[in-house]
This record gives sequence, C-alpha cells and structure tokens, in this order.
Amino acid sequence: MSFFDLAGQNILSPMVLFFVLGAALSLARSDLSIPGSVAKLLSLYLMMSIGFRGGGEVAHHGLSATLAATLAAGVMLSFAIPFVAFALLRAATGLSVPDAASVAAHYGSISAVTLVAVTSALGQLGIPFEGYMIAVAAAMETPAILSALFLARGGQAQGRGSELVREILLNGAVVMLLGSFLIGIVTGDRGQVLLKPFLVDAFPGFLCLFLLDMGLVAGRGLRDERRLLSFRLAVFAVVMPLIGGTCAALLAPWIGLSVGGIAVFITLAASASYIAVPAAMRLALPQARAAIPLALSLGVTFPFNLLLGIPLYISVARAMGG
Repeated sequence: MSFFDLAGQNILSPMVLFFVLGAALSLARSDLSIPGSVAKLLSLYLMMSIGFRGGGEVAHHGLSATLAATLAAGVMLSFAIPFVAFALLRAATGLSVPDAASVAAHYGSISAVTLVAVTSALGQLGIPFEGYMIAVAAAMETPAILSALFLARGGQAQGRGSELVREILLNGAVVMLLGSFLIGIVTGDRGQVLLKPFLVDAFPGFLCLFLLDMGLVAGRGLRDERRLLSFRLAVFAVVMPLIGGTCAALLAPWIGLSVGGIAVFITLAASASYIAVPAAMRLALPQARAAIPLALSLGVTFPFNLLLGIPLYISVARAMGG
C-alpha cells in the first residue's frame, strides 16, 4: 500500500466522514444539533477513555529508562510547543488571546488518528516501533492544555500566581485527563479488562458522535465567520507541524528509541489534536471559537501529515537511525 493509498483510507474513515457530515449539514443550514449537555458528556467520556488507556499502557510495560526519557521529552514538547505557536499566531495573524491560546493547545497536543496512520505505515514497511508510544501519546495530551490556559489567562492573572496555578491544575478538563491517567496506572491490566467494553469497545461510536458535533460546530463557524480563516492561518497550519517535528527530531538522539519509535515520536510532535483538545477547550476556554482550530487541525494539518508529513517523518527517522 502506497502512502497515498494510506492517506485515502484514513481520510475515508468513519470518524472523519462523520465530521464532514456535520460540517456539510451545518453549511446547508440543517436543524440537526447535539444538546449542550450531551456534548459535554461526550467530551468528558473521550478524555476519560484516552487518559485511562494511556495509564494502562504505562502499567503494562513498566517504567523503563527509555520510556521515562520518552515521556519526559514528550511532556516537555507538549508544554513548550504552544508557546511557540501562540507567539507565531499573535504576531502573524492577529487572533485574539483566547483563540490563539486554543489553536496553540491543538498544536501542542497530538492526533490519535495521525498516530494510527503512522503506525500503519510503519507496519506496511516492516519497521517495528515501541508499543508503549501510546502511553507517550496520552501523556502529551494534557501539558498543551495547561500551557493554553496559562497563555489565555496569564495576562489577566497578574498578582495572583498561586491562584492561577490552582485554577489551571484543578480545571475540569485537566483533572479528568490526569485523574483517568493515574487511575489507569493504578488499576493496570485488571482495570483495562474491566472497563474495556465501555472505554475501548464503545470509543469509536462515541468518537463518531463527538466528531459529528464538532463538524456541526466547525460548519457554523465556517459559515458565519469564514473571514477569520485567512491565508496566513493556512500557512501556519502547514509550518507549525514542521516546527514541532523538527523539535522532536532534535530530541530523539538523546532518548534511545528505535527507527520506528523515532518516526512515531516525530509524528506525535508534528500532529495537531482534533479529539481530546477540542473536548478540553470546550470546557476550559468556552469563549474561544472552536471553528478556527478545528478547521486548521482537521482541514489542513491532518491531510498534510497523511499525504506528505508521515513519509517525510519516516525518512528522517531512517536517516537518523543509520
């Protein structure tokens, strides 16, 4: 299977197609809508599932030196990249502070579907990779959210440093991700088996419903505020993955990953979330417009990574591996 075949397969997945359906219906002014309380429940479920499964992977594989180093590097990247993205957005696009912080969070976090795509490509090429990279991916979800909350509220939080830290660490979205991650570690394989029907088997269906709602939200934004999606924002959505991937490539030699692990690590840093972070931003920054980061991450960065980015990241990993 060629990389373009893989790209077509992923773009035509049910999850992405439900997003497209929601956007199309919204642009056509359909009266379909997801009640706000249901949307919030879906957000909490997705964060619970992602965090819990990531913690289970850590418990299953154990905390080896390489895993610890990869986790540390991933967390550092996820926390730092939003500051770079925020600075670029504020300087080049003129987005408001909440909108720029929300977009920055998406690019500091990771895309689970892009992770699936790169592991599939590695499998087709016969390149093995470390199985605990899903734990690294889960660990890279939350730091970007922390950074975004700091960026969004830091300018209005002068003189109340301890209160700001408490507000960030006890934010509902962050607590759900971190709490579920810790519970996954504590309960280990037993917890994974016990909750598998709810948090694993049911995940694709809930994800489709969530992305349908996100499509409706993005479609409304594209319809009502299309002037906000400028050429500069589109350029940012292509350049920012390359910046994140370059940072990961610079860190990779110090971690000790295999060629496949390096490719996955670069891809994680180069991807942009359209699942966990939109759910978190809906709870944490309701004043930020969801249409902007979704249009950029899912409409520009995702296809860019599928068509061009993943082959590039694998090639870089091969060159670094020898």
